[in-house]
Parts: sequence; C-alpha cells; structure tokens
Amino acid sequence: MDQQKGILLESGTNELEIVEFGVGNNKFGINVIKVKEIIQPVKVTKIPHSHPNVEGIVDIRDEILPVVNIAKVLGFEPSEDLKSEKFIITEFNKTKVVFHVHSVTQIHRISWEDIEKPSGMYQGLESQITGVVKINEEMVLLLDFEKIVVDINPESGINRNQLKKLGTRERSMKKLVVAEDSPLLRKLLQETLNEAGFQQIEFFENGKDALAFLHSIVEAKKAIEDEVQLVITDVEMPQMDGHHLTKRIKEDQALSILPVVIFSSLITADLQHKGQMVEASAQISKPEISELVQKIDELIL
Repeated sequence: MDQQKGILLESGTNELEIVEFGVGNNKFGINVIKVKEIIQPVKVTKIPHSHPNVEGIVDIRDEILPVVNIAKVLGFEPSEDLKSEKFIITEFNKTKVVFHVHSVTQIHRISWEDIEKPSGMYQGLESQITGVVKINEEMVLLLDFEKIVVDINPESGINRNQLKKLGTRERSMKKLVVAEDSPLLRKLLQETLNEAGFQQIEFFENGKDALAFLHSIVEAKKAIEDEVQLVITDVEMPQMDGHHLTKRIKEDQALSILPVVIFSSLITADLQHKGQMVEASAQISKPEISELVQKIDELIL
C-alpha cells in the first residue's frame, strides 16, 4: 500500500486516489491517504458490551486495533462470500482503525471536481456519505469514516472542554473563512470558535466556494486583509480539496498575504509534507480544537 502512496500525485493538483470496496451490492470508496494496508481477515477477539458496530479487536504486528463492521454500520446483510472479505487498516485523526468490508476491487485516480455532494433528499445513508462519484457507469459512494468512528466513540471527536483550559477570552473582531464539507463539523467549529471569541466566520462547503468568495472581495476592489484575516480548511472536500485551495491562495498575488491553516484528520507525519508543499501556514490534526485556536491567535491576534 505504501508503494501506492508513492505514485500519489504531487500536492495541490485537486486529485485523489480512492480504494474501491464492496459491501452488499454497493460500491464504496476510501481515500488512499487514509489506508495503511489491506489484509485478509484475521481472528477477531470479541469485547463484551462493546458498540454494536465493533466486531472486536485484532492484533496486527503487536498493535491492538478495533475492527468496525461496515455492513453493520450501513444496515446491510453479512457477506455470502467469506473468501473475498477484507480488512482495511486505516489511520486518521491520529487513530488506527480496521474496517471489515465484503471485498476490495481496485484503486481509481479521480478529480475532486468529479465528486458530487450528496443531496439531502437521499434517505437512510445520507449522514454516512460525503460524496458520490460515477466510475465506469457505476455509482461509488464515499463514506464519512470520521463520522463512523465518532458515532462509536464520541470522545474521538472535537472536544470543546479543551477550550476551557484557554480561559475566558475577549470577543475578537477578526474575520475567518472556513472550508469544511461536514455539516456536523461546521456546526461544531462554529460553536467552538464562537466560544473562543471569534464571532465573524464565513463557512463554505468546499474549497471552490471559499475561493470564489475570496475572489469576489478582490474583484470588489477591497483589500483582502481588511475583509478576511485567516482561512481554515479541511483537506477532503468535493469540488476542490484543501491542498488545492491553499495552493491557489498562495499563488495569487492578491490573496497570498492570507494565513491558511489546514485542519484535517489527515495530518500525520507521513502527510505533513503535502501541506508544506502548498505553503500552508500551519497544519493541525482534528480533533485538536484548542491547538487550532492557539494557532489562530498566534497568526492573527
């Protein structure tokens, strides 16, 4: 799998590679960046009273990791073909988790522009899906793995109690732009940043909309530094990802003065270089919200 990452495009190209896997008759995808390796299932030790979506734990090279059954998460029946089942070992949010799927088929290279945001009209799965992409005439659904993990272990999500350590804070007049595709995280970030004293925040669902907003300020002949003081961006977003957004801001003479903080579940030692290549001002791993607030203070207060 690490070899696969070797061919992963330079940073900021607005492309990604996804591992396509099957559960039931549906095809799903996960960003290659999150995948450490894919193995045949191994013996799982059940844990009494664990969350219903957690099958148990496994020992992978002396690391004890939880196994999450994706069919259970999605309300699908167990696989009828046990031979093709796979364990996808992942790492994000500074955590390793094994996802049990029915099959793994192939890797596709696609553009974020090809990924459609799921419509609120879809029933049932909508809260678990971050995007839909058509590949070879079939729909591949991109699952929200962060949400799957937070639903099982809420402690792994953004912890607002961390902010209390920063003490009471003055209300700030600084204006922030946030690009984040998850409605849940947008809500949490709004509450948390408001609590931290930042009241003037513009939220966007993807990098494309955030960039269009910044361009509209420049086109209106306003000085960008008067209208926006800092940009916070996720990495994985339909239409335009955070690395590409950062690159576009830093390459644009009118916008390059803006500090850009990448706030993503994909900030690992292996992936720090991708943010550095596009000249991000800082990179902070979700869910370290107090670290994010301290970094904003450092950059603009």
